Amino acid sequence: MLSRLIRYIRGYLRIRVQGIYAERFLNACGHRNICLWDIRPVSGAYEMNISIPGFRKLKPIIRKTGTKAVIVKRFGLPFYLQKYRRRKAFFAGAVLCLCLLWLFSGLLWNIEIRGNLTYTEEDLLEFLKSDHVYPGMRVSQVDCAGIARDIRREYEEIIWVSASLEGTRLLIRVKENETGLSQEGKNQQSREETEPVDLVAKENGVITSMIVREGVAQVEEGQEVKKGDVLVSGQVPVKNDAGEVTGFQYHVSDADILARTKISYEDPMSLTWEEKKDLPVEKTQYFLKIGRLRFSLGLMDHPYQKFRSESRQWQGRIFGNFYLPVSWGVQTLRPYESLKKTYTKSQIRALLSARFSGYCEDLEKKGVEIIENDVKIYTGSKEARAQGTLTVLMPVGEAKPAVKTEIPPQEQSGEDADGNDGSSN
Repeated sequence: MLSRLIRYIRGYLRIRVQGIYAERFLNACGHRNICLWDIRPVSGAYEMNISIPGFRKLKPIIRKTGTKAVIVKRFGLPFYLQKYRRRKAFFAGAVLCLCLLWLFSGLLWNIEIRGNLTYTEEDLLEFLKSDHVYPGMRVSQVDCAGIARDIRREYEEIIWVSASLEGTRLLIRVKENETGLSQEGKNQQSREETEPVDLVAKENGVITSMIVREGVAQVEEGQEVKKGDVLVSGQVPVKNDAGEVTGFQYHVSDADILARTKISYEDPMSLTWEEKKDLPVEKTQYFLKIGRLRFSLGLMDHPYQKFRSESRQWQGRIFGNFYLPVSWGVQTLRPYESLKKTYTKSQIRALLSARFSGYCEDLEKKGVEIIENDVKIYTGSKEARAQGTLTVLMPVGEAKPAVKTEIPPQEQSGEDADGNDGSSN
């Protein structure tokens, strides 16, 4: 491959050698180290490739062997340049293109973010812009380690960041916390493990099941509790031989507590809805963006108040990850008219039932068991609603920092502090 490229740059010829002593011609070229390749017999003659300097050495060999050499075809860059030597604008454009490619290769033109779920790509790009990372900056100024560090510091839910440069593209991969507790929160929790944490009731109800792993239970199964009541205390009392409380051991309460409770449900909906009917009109605009400049082909002015707009855009690139500051696309506008329609009773029941089923599925995913369903559908003159109560078994324990209990000073008995036993003698 490299030898073919070198031959093309230097240029070479395809020649045809005719004569009785054509074989002597080939032997003489080999004796004088003239390189010939791709030799083929053609109609009583031979065709072969030869370099330009080698062709200039053929005159004495041709005279000695009595053969005739004819140029069949010319190949290579020298002949191409000679053919178009008068097209100065073409060569100037080619040189300018190479210079622009060299210039663009040193700038950042694309930022791609992968793995983000909680945070949108627009939010992350806006943060990077405020951190002086934006398309058009020099690649040499991109600090990948600093970018990863700043993103982790700014967004608590992102626990891992990788930033790498691939050509003129900055690729940022992130991994968000899936457990809902950030690394900083974990560290904070480990620092505060010596502080007592209680479990309190987050709903009114009746305790049906209670398994305590850490802390002291304050209620029993079958007991009715109200929102805010302490269910498990994180302060474990320490008693002496006389049964007196002399102090407390502090824990982060941990327990599985289920309670029977009632939750309210209400889901209103309008009796009418709008059907969007597309009009037989469509406006299309093509655009080209070069850096911050935008060139458009087609007008988007229209008298319509309701319309849908769609846009597709592609960014130019070469050699895989070599992105260019050139993008093009098409924007389509489709106007429509709204037709007001009314739901039938069967449609209302089907929609509200489907939404209620989705609500129940979400409760089950959170560990809530539905025991009794008292939700009904009501239809009025302007709206319909599903309304009622659900009797459920659900976890009711909610962590809350405990207020430390102060131990009152103990009254001294027996000997005084000075060693007297308390008698008058």
